[in-house]
Formats: sequence, C-alpha cells, structure tokens
Amino acid sequence: MQTATTQGIRISIETMYQSAYSKPLQNEYVHAYRVTIENLRPEAVQLLSRQWQIWDSVGIWREVEGEGVVGKQPIIEPNTAYQYVSACPLRSEIGKMTGTFTLQNQEDWAVFEAKIPLFELVAPQKLN
Repeated sequence: MQTATTQGIRISIETMYQSAYSKPLQNEYVHAYRVTIENLRPEAVQLLSRQWQIWDSVGIWREVEGEGVVGKQPIIEPNTAYQYVSACPLRSEIGKMTGTFTLQNQEDWAVFEAKIPLFELVAPQKLN
C-alpha cells in the first residue's frame, strides 16, 4: 500500500491485478486500485476533481482528468474516510500512476490539492 498526506488529507492506494479481464496475448493488462481518502482536518471537505498521470513500460504516457471520482463528488467529514475502486488498462505488464485530487474546504470554500502517491501496477507473472 502506498500512502501520502497533504494538507490533512491522507490518500492510500492498494492495487489488484485483474487476470479475468486481462488479455496478455493481446497486450491488455487490467489493474484495479482501491483509493482511501481520509480527512484528518477539523472541517469537512468535498472532492471536486481528479487528475491522473499514467505510464506503462512500453513508453505510453497519458493524463486523465475529470470531475469527482466514479461519478461522485463526495463530502468527507472530519476524521472519516471515503473509499472507491477503479481500474486502469495498460498495454504492458508494468506501469505506474500518480496524480492529484482537488478538494474544497466546506467552511471557508478554499480550494486545494492533495497528492496521490506514486504507485506501481505489476502483473504477477512479472514478479518471478
């Protein structure tokens, strides 16, 4: 698990290779990842948007941006967490991701970013 804390927001990532959805003979490798966003601040925050940077080992880089996560812009109360699962297809067995979440303080409406820690996506067959 990879974890980073920025401005009182702790983000943890766990990855899971999805062999049932991957097609190695066609260079398609699917990885799921579970994101836990913990609000350690004294006020509620709302997750407004996400920005991901994705690389794979064949040199493909892409950026994904959008509102919220999995179709939601959750409000996360103090000392609570929000968790979701998503997936990323790659063209190689190894890749990595990082990025930022844009959040808004629900007391003074200040907008800020929280860093998503860099994490690796590795198909189990590459670990041998």
